[in-house]
Amino acid sequence: MAQVNPAVASDLQQLRERFEDWRRTRTGKSPIPEPLWAAAAELARSHGVCRTAQALRLEYKKLKRLTDGQAVGRRVRRRAAAAATFMELVAPSTAAAECLIELEGARGKLRIQWKGSTAPDLAALSRVLWESA
Repeated sequence: MAQVNPAVASDLQQLRERFEDWRRTRTGKSPIPEPLWAAAAELARSHGVCRTAQALRLEYKKLKRLTDGQAVGRRVRRRAAAAATFMELVAPSTAAAECLIELEGARGKLRIQWKGSTAPDLAALSRVLWESA
C-alpha cells in the first residue's frame, strides 16, 4: 500500500486504509458505503474538507455536502426549519387615567368624563363638537 504524506494525521491514515481495503474488495461499481462516508465527513470537520478529500481520494463536493449535514446519495436531509412561535406581549397595567372636561359657553354646558388606561385628546374633541353646532 502507498504511504500517505507524513503530514497527514494518523486518524486520516487509518481511514485511508479502510477506503483502500474497500476499493480492493468491491465488486463492480458499487457505491461507497454510508459508514465510510460518515467517517470521512467526521474527519473533514476537524481536518478540513480539501485535505480529507485529497487524502482519501474522494469527491470534494460530495464530502462538503456531507460535512454540512446532508445525507449520502440521492436522499438529501434538509435541516429542520425553526418552529414558528408566537409570543404575546402585554403592556404592564397602569393605574386607570381619569379625565373630566367641563365646557361652559353661550350655548350651554358640556361635560365629558373619561375613565380608562389611555385618554384621547378629549379637549380637542370637545372643541370640535362645541364649535361645529
